Amino acid sequence: MSIIQSKAKNRKSKVELLPKDILDTLHQLLRDGKMQQIEIVDVVNKLIADKGLPEDQQLSKSGFNRYAQRMESIGQRIRQAREIAEVWTHKLGDAPVSDMGKLLQEGIRALAFETQMDMAEGKISADPKSLNQMALLSQRIEAAAMVSHKRETEIRKAFAVEVSEAAEKVATQAGLTAEGVAALKREILGIA
Repeated sequence: MSIIQSKAKNRKSKVELLPKDILDTLHQLLRDGKMQQIEIVDVVNKLIADKGLPEDQQLSKSGFNRYAQRMESIGQRIRQAREIAEVWTHKLGDAPVSDMGKLLQEGIRALAFETQMDMAEGKISADPKSLNQMALLSQRIEAAAMVSHKRETEIRKAFAVEVSEAAEKVATQAGLTAEGVAALKREILGIA
């Protein structure tokens, strides 16, 4: 990508340069879906003229169409992400939090792997900042996995202690010898 293409790609569109109140109105009209794009362009251009802004800030139909398509694409991805989250939340709603954490960790690992593959294949640039962010992401994923594993181990240990205490009471009431109770506790706690 040349420097000219890079600058053009980073330049804001006329729509993005609109004053906030006009941009808010434009977004509201887009979300409503009651007007056609050509009608929205006319309304927005009238607002621009009424505000006394220069004529070169008027929107073209093609420029607005590109912006509307981009907003629709972003909106579609957001809707898909919400639907996926809803499905998985519903499916895993009763699952322990650690399972949700594991699912998120695996999702992030997969995304990081795909990004690394795209970098290796030259689909996206592998600049030092991106590489540093990928390394930091990998480190954080592994740290989160370790914390989740430690928490899960602690929960299991606490549960085993509770179960062994309850078993001790029941075994003692049932007339099991002290040696038998101790053996039962060792078995439950996994002590050799």
